[in-house]
Amino acid sequence: MAQAAYASTVGNAVSNFLGFSYLTGMGVRFRTYAAIGLDIAEISAILGTAWISFWGAVLLVGGGVLVIHPLGLSRILPLGDALEVGIGAALLGVLCVAFAWTGTGARSVTLLGHRIALPDAASLALLLGAGLVDMLGAALALWVLLPADLAAGLPAFLVLYGAATALGVLSHAPGGIGVFEATMIAGLGAAGRSDVLVSLLIYRLIYYALPFAVAAASLAILWLRDRRGAVRGVLGTGRAILTPLIPPAAAGSAFLAGIVLMLSGSVPADSGRIALLRDLLPLSAVELSHLLASIAGLLLIVLARGLYLRLWRAWLLALGVLGLAAIASLAKGLDGTESVVLVAIMGLLASFRGAFYRVEGGPLLRLTPGTLSTLLILFAAALWIGFVVHRNTAYSADLWWRFAWSGDASRFLRASLAMAVVLAAIAANSLISARARRAAPEPIPDVVRRLVSESTDTEAPLALLGDKNFLVSEDGAAFVQYADTGRTLVTKGDPVGDPAAGRALIRAFRAKADREGRRCAFYAVSTRYLPSYLDQGLTIVKIGEIGIVNLAAFDLAGSHRKELRNSRSRAGRDDVVFEIIPAVDVPAILPELARVSDDWLTLKSGEEKGFALGAFEPAYLSNFDHAVLRRGARGPVIAFANILKGANRSQLSVDLMRHVADAPRYTMDVLFIELLLWGKAEGYATFSLGAAPFAGMEAHRLAPLWSRAGALIYEHGERFYHFEGLRAWKEKFDPDWAPNYLACPGGIAAPAVLYEVNVLISSGVRGLLS
Repeated sequence: MAQAAYASTVGNAVSNFLGFSYLTGMGVRFRTYAAIGLDIAEISAILGTAWISFWGAVLLVGGGVLVIHPLGLSRILPLGDALEVGIGAALLGVLCVAFAWTGTGARSVTLLGHRIALPDAASLALLLGAGLVDMLGAALALWVLLPADLAAGLPAFLVLYGAATALGVLSHAPGGIGVFEATMIAGLGAAGRSDVLVSLLIYRLIYYALPFAVAAASLAILWLRDRRGAVRGVLGTGRAILTPLIPPAAAGSAFLAGIVLMLSGSVPADSGRIALLRDLLPLSAVELSHLLASIAGLLLIVLARGLYLRLWRAWLLALGVLGLAAIASLAKGLDGTESVVLVAIMGLLASFRGAFYRVEGGPLLRLTPGTLSTLLILFAAALWIGFVVHRNTAYSADLWWRFAWSGDASRFLRASLAMAVVLAAIAANSLISARARRAAPEPIPDVVRRLVSESTDTEAPLALLGDKNFLVSEDGAAFVQYADTGRTLVTKGDPVGDPAAGRALIRAFRAKADREGRRCAFYAVSTRYLPSYLDQGLTIVKIGEIGIVNLAAFDLAGSHRKELRNSRSRAGRDDVVFEIIPAVDVPAILPELARVSDDWLTLKSGEEKGFALGAFEPAYLSNFDHAVLRRGARGPVIAFANILKGANRSQLSVDLMRHVADAPRYTMDVLFIELLLWGKAEGYATFSLGAAPFAGMEAHRLAPLWSRAGALIYEHGERFYHFEGLRAWKEKFDPDWAPNYLACPGGIAAPAVLYEVNVLISSGVRGLLS
C-alpha cells in the first residue's frame, strides 16, 4: 500500500509538471513497481487503473455538470444548450456502460499476450471517488485564487476546468502549460486581465511546481540511498582530491578576510545601517563589536600561516575567531556580505577538519620575520587609510573617549590602538622565542643496541653516541636515528636493519615529520634506499663521496705506495708501536686517551662534535675496540681511533681520530696503514675512509645548480675546510669512491638542511663558526 501511494503521488507530480505523462509519470511508476518485483502485466494493470481513475473523474464531473447546469463548454465552443446536455449525457452514458459491463462478472483484456484483469463495479466506484476528490480539490484551489468578479458559478467553472485539464493532458505540453491557461482565460472571458494571469501562475506553483520539487527531492534521496556505496566512493575521491588544496585555500581566505576586517575598521559605517542598529542594539554593543572585528582581522592574518601549515590548533582558533568576526560584522554595521563570507570560510574549515592534522609545529603567535613584516605593512596601510578618510575630523584628546552613534573617527582611533597593542605583543613574542624548540635526545633502547651489533653498516654505531632520537619499527626489525633541529627532522644515514622494515620506516618518518610540521631529511645516505626517498616526494642531492678500500687488494708494494712505506719505516725507527685495545680494556685507558683528546682539541681550537661525528664520551667509546700508537711498547699513547666494525666482518671504519700536539707528521698515515693491514689479516672485506665533502660534484653548464655550487665550494673553500686536502690524503690508499647523498624537500631546502646538520655536528652555531 505504501509503495502504491508513493508511486502514484510522485508519478502524478512528475507528469503534471513535465507533461508527456506516458513517458514521465508512467516511467516513474514503472520503475517504482519493478523495484518491488512486479512483472510488466501487473504494472500495466496498475497504470491502467490509475488512468481509469483520472478519466473517469473527468467524465463524471464534466457529464454531470453539463446535464445539470449547462453553459460551461459554450464559453469556449459555439455550442447550444441542447448540444451541451447531449454531450453531458453521452459522457455519463460511457460511465454507465462501463459500470454495467464490469458489474456482470470478472472482465479482462489481453495486451501483447498478457491478460490484464479489469476492476469490478465496486472497485470502479472507489476509483471514481478518488479521482473526483483529486480533481475537485485542484479545481477549488484555482477557484479560490481567481478574482471574485469572475466566479460566475461553480458548476460552469468545473466544466471549464475539466475541459482545460483534459486538453492540457491531451496536448502533452509540460504540465499542459499554455493550453490550460489559454482555455481558462478564454472560458472566463478574462483576456488581458493581469490579475487572472497572477492567479494562474500561483495555482501552477502550488499544484505543479511545489509537488514536483518534493517528488524530485524524494526520488533523489532514494537514488542516493540505493547507490550510497558508489556515492560515498565519488565523494571520497572528491574529498581526497580537494583535501590537499584546502589548507592553502583556507589560509588565503583567512588572510584576505583579515585584511578586509582591518580596513573596514578604518572607514565610516553606512549611516543608514547605523540608523537601523539604533533600534536593535545599545551603543556599547556596537562600540565593542567594532573593536573586536578589527582585532579579529589582525588575528586571522596571523592564523593564516598556521592554517597553511595544517596546524590543528590554528584550525580550531580560526573557527572561533571567524565566528566572533561574523557576529561583530553584523553588530558593528549590519555588514551582511562580510558576515556571510566569514561564515562561508567557517563552513569550508569545518567541512575539512581532516586537512588540519598537525598537532605540533611551533607556537601560533610566533611569526617569521617575513610574516611579521607583512603584518606591519598591512597595519600601517589600514592606519594611513583611516587618517585619510577622517582627515576632516579635528583631533582632540577627548576624541579617544567620545562614544556616539556618529563617532566613526573615535572608533577608528580605539581600534587602531587595540590592534597596535596586540601586534606589539605578537612581535615581542616572536622575537623572544625566535629559536625553534628542539626535541631532547632519548635513552638508547636495547633493540637499537642489538640492531647495531647485527648491522654491516659502520655508520650504524653512531646511534650509540647518545645525542639522537629513534624511530623503531613495530616488529623491532629496523630503526632510524635522527635529531630534531627545531625545523627539520634529519636522520643520520639510512635505516638500520631489515630492508623491508627500513622502507616502511622511511614512510613513517616522512609522515611523522609532516604531522609535526617539520621538514624531513635523510642525511648521508647511500644508493640502497634511493627509490624509497623519491617515492616520498624528496629530492636527492649529492653532498660528496665516501672512500672504500678493498682490503683483499690492499698492500704496500709498488712505487705508488712508496710514501706509505716510508712513513711506516720511520715509525719503526722511532719505536712507534701499533696496538689494538679490546673494548673491555678501554675504560682502564680512558684517562690517557682523554689526555690525547684534550691536547688535540687545544691544537685544533675546536670543540667536541656530534650527530655525524663521534665525541669523546666515555660511555660511547667504551663500546669499541681502539687502535693506538705508543712511543715504545709501554710508552704513552700519542694517537688513537675507535674502531667501528660491521657484522660478519663486512667492513671496518674509524670515528674518533686524535693525536697529541707534538706527534710526528706521519702519525695518522701510520695509524691507518696498520689498521688496514690488521683488518685484512682479520678477514674484513672493506675499510671505509669516511666522506670527502663536495667531492665528485659536476661543474659543467648542464649540471644541476646545486652540483655546480658544491663544485665551487670544493674548489675555492680550502681556507674554511680542507676539502681537496682531505680527499688527496685519502687517495693515498687507492679507495673506490661511492656517492654520498642528502634526501630532502626540493627548492632551497638543501642548503638550509645542510646548515642545520652542520650546526648539529658542531654542537651549535658557536662551534660551527669556530
